[in-house]
Amino acid sequence: MTTTDRRPAPRRFVPALVYAALTSAIVSSLGMLLVPSVATEFGITVSAAQWMLTVNLLVGAVATPIMGRLADGPHARRLLLVSLGVIFAGSVVATVATDFTVFLLGRALQGLLYGTVPVTIALARRHLGHPESQPAISTLSVTVSVGMGLGYPLTGVLASAFGHRAAFAFAALFVATAAVGVWRFIPAGPDPHAPRTRFDLLGAALLGLGLATLLLWISEAPGWGWGAPRALAVLAVSLAALAAWAVHSVRTRHPLINLRVVRRPEVLLANATAIGLGTAMYIGLSIASLVAQAPTTTGFGLDVPLMWAGFMMAPLSVGSLLANRAVRALSRRLDMAVFLPVGAAVMTLASVLLWLAHANFWTLAAGMFLFGAGIGSGYAAMPALIARSVAADQLGSAVSFNQVLRTVGGAVGAALSAAVLAAHPSDSTYSTEAGITVAFAMGVACCAAVMVALTWHAVLSRRA
Repeated sequence: MTTTDRRPAPRRFVPALVYAALTSAIVSSLGMLLVPSVATEFGITVSAAQWMLTVNLLVGAVATPIMGRLADGPHARRLLLVSLGVIFAGSVVATVATDFTVFLLGRALQGLLYGTVPVTIALARRHLGHPESQPAISTLSVTVSVGMGLGYPLTGVLASAFGHRAAFAFAALFVATAAVGVWRFIPAGPDPHAPRTRFDLLGAALLGLGLATLLLWISEAPGWGWGAPRALAVLAVSLAALAAWAVHSVRTRHPLINLRVVRRPEVLLANATAIGLGTAMYIGLSIASLVAQAPTTTGFGLDVPLMWAGFMMAPLSVGSLLANRAVRALSRRLDMAVFLPVGAAVMTLASVLLWLAHANFWTLAAGMFLFGAGIGSGYAAMPALIARSVAADQLGSAVSFNQVLRTVGGAVGAALSAAVLAAHPSDSTYSTEAGITVAFAMGVACCAAVMVALTWHAVLSRRA
């Protein structure tokens, strides 16, 4: 039975989904901006405080594919409510934590935020007809980048005025209201048309182990040394687990992620783009945040107070929102695949601007706007390409895998940035101008490579 045979979704169904997806943006904005504040609060080094980002990514990488697969089942609404409940609990724990270990536990519970967007996309595909689901899916896919432009300013204002605990308390309140919206406006009860298949427990364990160790290696190998025995051992475990998972997924009847679906050209294109643009995005955002808060004595810093540093991300939200609206309007005339190279090209332009002229407030703001426009174009197209290429009962796992690859790309970007900055130490806690320039240059190279690959693919497809 198709989605058109189902009873109509409530009038506020899509706004409730978008509000729930904003949870991911609000909670993720508690990361990079607050690392120095958390380090000061608990009396630890900034490098140790970086674990508040690492543990969040580790849990998210493991939880996202599991949540995506469960979203294909009959209890997607219940799954979204439970995940919001866990994120709420993590926000409360981080708010009241008296030591860094307990704080990390809260950040780990918040890691489920990465899986909420795929669940909302699966719900939109399930309860809306095709004409209504396409713009809703595009909007949900860029909710994170749009919301970050709102979440970062709020985080900066709350943390500077009341301390970082106030920012986590606000996140808990936001998640609670999102859960109320889901409970009120998302149709209740199990979906009788959803497939009821056995959960792939072995596949989840293998993929979780492989992704967790891969992200651990990416995050910690720069500090351990890329050739250190510990780093090589973690990498070996990751590769072995991922290889075993791939073999198991091909042979099992109901895998956690259907690799045969992932091999389809449009899905493969979206996933490859997710890794490349995720890497470039994290490099650009993390280094730009560092430049904004660094003192002017470094030669590159703008010395923006914490309260205003968050507003540096506001142009990101504006660019993402405008690009998403443009994609929705133009998608009636142009194929969605066109917007992938367009998004990569705009992000390349943003990266070049930040690389050449980052020590200027207005240049940094323009770079964030262009980053938002590029992300809004590319990220809006990815789930739409996947949605039209896979069956409804595979959408949750396919989109969640795309989200995992974005997370992996972000972790790669974080590791590359950290390695470059560590290779250019200075007398202060910040890097040198040369380190910042090289880091931005890596973002340019990454965006340009993705743009060239996508453009070449588009030319070949047009000829075919």
